[in-house]
Amino acid sequence: MSDDGSTSSDESTALEIDADEHEGSLYRILSSAVVPRPIAWVSTRSEDGVDNLAPYSFFTVASVEPPIVLFAPVDGAEGLKDTPRNARDTGEFVVNLVTEDLVEAMNETSATLPAGESEFDHADLERADSAAVAPPRVASAKAAFECTLHDLVDVGGSTLVLGEVRHVHLDESVTTDGKIDIDEVEAVGRLAGSMYARTNDRFSLERPP
Repeated sequence: MSDDGSTSSDESTALEIDADEHEGSLYRILSSAVVPRPIAWVSTRSEDGVDNLAPYSFFTVASVEPPIVLFAPVDGAEGLKDTPRNARDTGEFVVNLVTEDLVEAMNETSATLPAGESEFDHADLERADSAAVAPPRVASAKAAFECTLHDLVDVGGSTLVLGEVRHVHLDESVTTDGKIDIDEVEAVGRLAGSMYARTNDRFSLERPP
């Protein structure tokens, strides 16, 4: 503000939102501002033997020691959806990496299917046997984390699913000298609505001492 009390033209205005007074949820705001988000493409197997595969963009690493990853499905109208229910019932799941070559197939697996129909078959995806758990991984995924259930945490209208990584599959195409190479990982991130982001525009910053 200037000396005469007027507002300078180069001052920006901000939208202030009181969460307690906001009508509806903050989903659109949160999903549009917390970006890009990695995608957990989670495969599970039901107690009836049906292989389920679904993408979740509320996903991150929770701990390195022990190695824990988490994803947070929004609950359905009747409670847990197939993926968290299968993880709870069997204690196992696989997180598959979504890269640009798999994004269309990933999108297909977000469809609502009849009970008993597998998203692997719906999206014409090949299964690959896992090494440490029963649910299959996506055969063409460049990386997959086989997990056993660490915990389920109810958080309002969502459920945090935490899994301990028991086995890691890395395709040779994303490794250099036996280690994962971030320059070769063409992962896809979720933005908001139908928008996604590529991770091939990268830069480096040295961390200060």
